[in-house]
Amino acid sequence: MLAQDKKLLLIGQVTDLTGIPIRTIRYYESLGLINSSRRTEGGFRQFSLDVLTRLAFIKRAQNLGLSLEEIGNILQVYDQGQTPCGEIKEKLEEKVLQIDQQIDQLLTLRSEIKGLLSGWKNISDHQENENTICPIIQKTSTLSN
Repeated sequence: MLAQDKKLLLIGQVTDLTGIPIRTIRYYESLGLINSSRRTEGGFRQFSLDVLTRLAFIKRAQNLGLSLEEIGNILQVYDQGQTPCGEIKEKLEEKVLQIDQQIDQLLTLRSEIKGLLSGWKNISDHQENENTICPIIQKTSTLSN
């Protein structure tokens, strides 16, 4: 029993080893992404060493743009004894498509802003109109929203 206790980590130790705040670890546990193995007599959470692997996976998956819900679904597949690589590949392919769309949108926005800036000198600083906040923006804007 004593050897088994040495393999368990208190939540503070998990924080020290991973750099993940205690509050975040508790939140992940409330979402079911990680589980504490048990609690001490004083009520402190104890985690097995595999929580370090799960937390590293969660952080890496988040850095790749996966949501906690998506990560939870992937971990469910893993917890059922299956390798979730197919699910991960599918999610990452979706992320690439989303990134490509965002890049297209940003390039369009960049082009529009550059066009506005190129016409900046054509607008007189003294041109005032009660219904105009900034003529450079309002001359081409529409109320399509």
